[in-house]
Amino acid sequence: QLQLVESGGGLVQPGGSLRLSCTTSGATLNYYPIGWFRQAPGKEREVVSCISTSGSRLNYADSVKGRFTISRDNAKNTVYLQMNSMKPEDTAIYYCAQMSAQLLCDPLSARSWGQGTHVTVSS
Repeated sequence: QLQLVESGGGLVQPGGSLRLSCTTSGATLNYYPIGWFRQAPGKEREVVSCISTSGSRLNYADSVKGRFTISRDNAKNTVYLQMNSMKPEDTAIYYCAQMSAQLLCDPLSARSWGQGTHVTVSS
């Protein structure tokens, strides 16, 4: 079973930037499609961005497109989420998960969730 650990969350002002990391382990090869999700207080968990094993396919939610960038460094078993021009509505707990290679960003296929990292955007 793939294990995932999120890190990099914290407090940032509106318009600021934050970089999240999702480090994987527990498998012979830690190269899997990975998705970033977030859940704000009182709201449903939503898809933020997904990346294929090689990084050739990328998906972004409309709410973050143009502001967030997903990438990966397979040598480090890590997927990143660079968040720029952050808004208060980006405040949430951010999770990463193993995704389906066939349906890259289908939330129903997500598995092996990490524990999440808190992101707060506030003045």
